[in-house]
Amino acid sequence: MATEALSQKETEDRLRELPHWSLKEGRITRSYRLGSHFAATAMVVHVAQIQEELNHHSDLTLGYNTVSLAVHTHDAGGAVTERDFTLARRVEEIAPAHGAN
Repeated sequence: MATEALSQKETEDRLRELPHWSLKEGRITRSYRLGSHFAATAMVVHVAQIQEELNHHSDLTLGYNTVSLAVHTHDAGGAVTERDFTLARRVEEIAPAHGAN
C-alpha cells in the first residue's frame, strides 16, 4: 500500500510544529549537536532502533559530535509524507536524553 505525499502547505504546516527541522532538496532535515562523539554515536543507535520499529529509514549521518537526518518516503516516489513526520517527532522525543541541541 503506497503512502500519500503531503502537499507543500501540509508539509509547511507540520514543519512549524518541529522547530529546527526544514525542507531541503525534497526531504525534511535536521542536525543535532552533541557533547561528544560517543554521545552522537549513542544517539545514532537509538535513532536506528526507532527506524526499525517504524520500518521507515532516513539518511542518517554521524559526524564527530553531530547527527544529521534527511527523511523522505521512497514508497511515495521520494515525496514527504506523514511517515516522515512521525519519525521526526520520535527523534525529537529522544534527542534531549542524549544531550542533543
